Amino acid sequence: MMENNNLNDKIHSHWKTQTILFLSSQTISLFGSALVQFAIIWYIARSTNSGMMVTISTICSFLPQLVISLFAGVWADRYNRKILIMISDGLIAASTLVLAIIFLFGYNSMWLIFLVAAIRSMGAGIQTPAVSAMIPQIVPEEKLMRVNSINGTIQSMIFFVSPAIGGAILTFGAFESILLIDVFTAITAITILVVLKIPTHKKALEKIETDYLYDLKEGIKYSFKNNFVRNLISFYAITMFLVVPAAFLNVLMVTRTYGSEYWKLTANEMCFFAGSIVGGIIMSSWGGFKNRVVSIAVGCCAFGALTVAIGIVDKFYIYLGIMVLTGMTMPLFNVPSMVLLQEKVETNIQGRVFSFVQIVSAGVMPLGMAIFGPLADVVKIEILMVISGAALILVGIGIFYNKGFLKEGIKPLEEEIV
Repeated sequence: MMENNNLNDKIHSHWKTQTILFLSSQTISLFGSALVQFAIIWYIARSTNSGMMVTISTICSFLPQLVISLFAGVWADRYNRKILIMISDGLIAASTLVLAIIFLFGYNSMWLIFLVAAIRSMGAGIQTPAVSAMIPQIVPEEKLMRVNSINGTIQSMIFFVSPAIGGAILTFGAFESILLIDVFTAITAITILVVLKIPTHKKALEKIETDYLYDLKEGIKYSFKNNFVRNLISFYAITMFLVVPAAFLNVLMVTRTYGSEYWKLTANEMCFFAGSIVGGIIMSSWGGFKNRVVSIAVGCCAFGALTVAIGIVDKFYIYLGIMVLTGMTMPLFNVPSMVLLQEKVETNIQGRVFSFVQIVSAGVMPLGMAIFGPLADVVKIEILMVISGAALILVGIGIFYNKGFLKEGIKPLEEEIV
């Protein structure tokens, strides 16, 4: 125990180096995953032009994550989070390698892509709560807003360059080339984590005297008794459902309305994430409104208004401009939400809380696709954009009437001084 305390002190004094190494490993891993993510959705959209097939792909990408999250949150609180991240990356890399080999031999059935998407979803379900709970282990609390904003900006940069690189590879190369790149990036990310010295959190060092179901129940009880966590989860549930058309049907809308050329699909993705980069940079320097819940509400309203605009415009270059602005709104409610959870939830239960947030996201999005996806084959996607965007505006306005939720968003005094 004394050895672990000494390591904790060392990590705290060198938190910048540790944070850079940890975020670097996750950035490298994310780059490969982003390439595969875009490649799969483009492959399905161009091969089938079917809202139903895009729906199946989305369900395969989120439903397994929903199921595994029931276990992953407890694992992230009980066991070494670094080891969990490495295992999940390895699982994703192994499944992707198998798919690449099968494609190289000329067997490219659609169900294989769905199967690998499901396995990758399970890996993400294990990894996400562990990563979210790991960051406050390394970063001092007063630096969480800045580090999360920088991390969000880096992620946006990855999603900005990935479509361009993925589009170039798919234009001049083969689908399996992207799969092999993902395997290489996963191995690199795991290697960095192997040499990174991060102390195991306190609960993982303790002798486990309770069973899994007890820990799960305690996490559920905490999430629903804590007013802030309950409000945030409710907000996530509603917004994740309503963002489905903008998040998952925009590729299909572009192929139907503006054309299916790779450069148009690439421009669509790059414009959104270019906006996210700008928004992340603004958040890292500005920090958002003094009340963080106000930032969340304003971001929701802005995203909704821009989603409505997406459904109204009929010129591709105007559409791309709106996508840039839409991307800029994302950090406004994503970053404050993450920071508030990291600040207000006890370290030993963070894994479970983050997993519940993930469960809501992973569960509501397939539900949204199960409704909006088939509708996209009988109703113009532009109409779905207008309806969902208007509803998001109402959700954002509604936050201002939740006084308890607003009160939780006030920054700690010591952070304002820093």
